Amino acid sequence: MENNYCVIMAGGVGSRFWPLSRQAKPKQFLDILGTGRTLIQQTFDRFSKFIPVENILVVTSARYNELVQEQLPELKEDQILLEPFRRNTAPCVAYASYKIKTRNPDANLIVAPADHLIIKEEEFIRQIKNGLDFIANNDTLLTLGIKPSRPETGYGYIQVKEKEDYNGLDNLYKVKTFTEKPNLEMAKVFVESGEFFWNSGIFLWSLPAILAAFDTYLSDVSSLFAKGLKLYNTENEVHFINKTYSECQGISIDYGIMEKAQNVFALTADFGWSDLGTWGSLYDNKQKDDEGNVIRGENVLTYDTRNCIVNLSNEKVAVLQGLDGYIVAESNDTLMICRKEDEQQIKQFVTDVRIKKGDSLV
Repeated sequence: MENNYCVIMAGGVGSRFWPLSRQAKPKQFLDILGTGRTLIQQTFDRFSKFIPVENILVVTSARYNELVQEQLPELKEDQILLEPFRRNTAPCVAYASYKIKTRNPDANLIVAPADHLIIKEEEFIRQIKNGLDFIANNDTLLTLGIKPSRPETGYGYIQVKEKEDYNGLDNLYKVKTFTEKPNLEMAKVFVESGEFFWNSGIFLWSLPAILAAFDTYLSDVSSLFAKGLKLYNTENEVHFINKTYSECQGISIDYGIMEKAQNVFALTADFGWSDLGTWGSLYDNKQKDDEGNVIRGENVLTYDTRNCIVNLSNEKVAVLQGLDGYIVAESNDTLMICRKEDEQQIKQFVTDVRIKKGDSLV
């Protein structure tokens, strides 16, 4: 138990959830599901059930330090790792891994995003515990693969090959390939083949295994963070990290290591997972009314409106007529109305608003 650590990645800006998610307060710090707990709080709650609180670290942007402290007061200051710049997930994992090495070189790590939805928590925890047992006894890099329920084009996929015989597990496989977001036709082929699972972005590995993988596949990143072994947990850590991030390439852990390593395995499962990356994914996971609408806002009147997701403040009175398959989302001074099928354009909307109207609206 004391060797198990959890690293929660919480540095994203969540631009696909604009205008609710803003740079100043992105989606992981919002109660998007209406549960009374934000996404990062729900992630913390989930892992703290079986990981000692002192072994939970959050890696986030330096600008979100106060938000993390406010929402997770259980964490001490040295459990919040602050990134000065966005450099994707590989530097994030390297920073956390080397910092943990100064505390416990025998650690086993869970690395998970802060903004995922897990509906079946007991099953999730069971699978994570199985995974921790596996990586504690094997020199492997493990990822959680989700059995696909539809040909989704917004997720990456993991192709598995032979099943691995370990301790009675019937859902452990050697990984063959990783594939980025496919087009619809390819996604249909993936699902029909039975060999492909959604890539959850949740990883488990022992500290020696991931540091060895960094040395092999991302040695430039590894060597930068290794220089700080005597500086982590001292007053010089912040200066060192600021300098290191300014010199470090931005690259994902998937592309930098997982797609290249030979000792990658997948634990496949179904625990009601969604990465909640878009308004459409939130729509898919919320209860609908008789017209197929998901409505948040106490003063929304709909007429001949169906299959929409509406997110408005309780103070606003809104009348929607004749809409089918739209996102209607408002936050403070901004209103967006967009077809659900075109939500991939939201990132472009955000860019255009920034250029034409300034940073304060994004």
